[in-house]
Amino acid sequence: MGIKILELKLPSNYTEQELEQEINRKLRIRDFTFQIANKSLDARKKKHVHWLLKVVVRSEHIPGSPPLPAPSLSIPFKKRNKKAVIAGSGPAGFFAAFVLQQAGFDTLILERGSDVNKRREGILHFEKTGEFNPRSNYAFGEGGAGTFSDGKLTSRSKHISLEREFIISSYIEAGAPEEIRYMAHPHIGSDHLRVIVKELREKYQRMGGVIRFETSLRDLGTRQGVISEALTGQGAAGGDYFIVAPGNSAYETYRMLMNLGVGFTTKNFAIGYRAEHRQELINLAQWGTEHLDGVKAAEYRLTSEADGKHPVYTFCMCPGGRVVPATACQGQNTVNGMSNYQRNGRFANAACVVGIHPDQLAGKKLSAEETLAWLEALERSFFDFSGGYGAPFCGIGDFLSGKETLTLPETTYPLGLKPAPLWEMLQEPVVQSLREGLKAFSRKIRGYESGILLGLESKTSSPIRVLREKNGVCTGFANLFLAGEGSGYAGGIISSAADGVKIALQIIGKES
Repeated sequence: MGIKILELKLPSNYTEQELEQEINRKLRIRDFTFQIANKSLDARKKKHVHWLLKVVVRSEHIPGSPPLPAPSLSIPFKKRNKKAVIAGSGPAGFFAAFVLQQAGFDTLILERGSDVNKRREGILHFEKTGEFNPRSNYAFGEGGAGTFSDGKLTSRSKHISLEREFIISSYIEAGAPEEIRYMAHPHIGSDHLRVIVKELREKYQRMGGVIRFETSLRDLGTRQGVISEALTGQGAAGGDYFIVAPGNSAYETYRMLMNLGVGFTTKNFAIGYRAEHRQELINLAQWGTEHLDGVKAAEYRLTSEADGKHPVYTFCMCPGGRVVPATACQGQNTVNGMSNYQRNGRFANAACVVGIHPDQLAGKKLSAEETLAWLEALERSFFDFSGGYGAPFCGIGDFLSGKETLTLPETTYPLGLKPAPLWEMLQEPVVQSLREGLKAFSRKIRGYESGILLGLESKTSSPIRVLREKNGVCTGFANLFLAGEGSGYAGGIISSAADGVKIALQIIGKES
């Protein structure tokens, strides 16, 4: 049996029968199987928006030998009599534990938040009443922050192909759609992801893994660089290896690690606001029509060099989605975006942020601890301005002209909007860069300036990075690892999960 790789152009609303007919027309054979390897939407010509597909066709009528199977992640199993304690059940923490458990380790996940069902109840209560729950919110709980932020699976990280395939396959086996394997911009949707993380957790538990919800890591017992136990409000947990995967919102975990002597450095990060528009406006700008059969909703990814010093770009774009209160701690006010699998909401949103170094914002060199304090104070200032969790906002056009918006627009944000001079609420370098970037965005997407900016978007990346060795261990420690977004080495579901997998493989290699 041989194979043939075809590159096809098909209408936006093509059917599987039409795909098979196109393969038949190209190869002039009837008996074949096929698999989509890549699928992306080509909207460069508005009058001819279509799908581009790369299809792998297999048939006895195609000459040649079948290719060798693609390499896959190797997880060697043996009973090791070793225990790993993992703090955090987000992508990095969970997949580190998942791989180690498959390799024969005893693993324990400590999760400060609630299981996903209880977490969802807490989020719905928060959005209805404004009463914040520190254990059930958008930042903390089963699956981490990514569980309620659309489930986008794109990643720019290099050298993670085996890890990525393992992660994608794990999601598909847990119920994710097969398309996430080949879509150019795959996503699961928050409605599906909360079911999938539960299924993955139950699979992990069937393998013998243990998870304790509502159990916060408070400290680590250490002696001469060797960690012996994790200290929680429910007692101590001993182990041979300790992986901390807290996300980038767990400031108290950062500070606990700093007190232990774990080293951190500052780095560039992104800060800004979240932009919200009518989805029809985005569809019209991207496709030339407000509705396109066969496609859920139009996306966009915008970048600008702005003033030539600080890049401005959109991030975590949620077509047909909602803006949500992503507060991690009582008395702080930040936002994020999410969308469900169908992406059929009436609004689109995206982070609109500036890449900058904390030192440039403070006007002096900051330590990692000072950077956290600065960012925490900024997040509190947005809470203080609103007197709660309502989102400060203004129209994009008004932001450009420095004029406060007095008319409240329709929005998906559940806790209300408060008119605000957003150009006064962030530092001048950020504001100036944002203004230049938004002007450029408005030239690229007609009507972009008619949207609104709201809330503080401060969680797209961490402003600090742990000092760690090539094998992932924290510098100066023998068995302590910091993984995922909280480490400063990853951002997003796939890269964070891959970071956890890589650390697990390093531990496995050490014990082989």
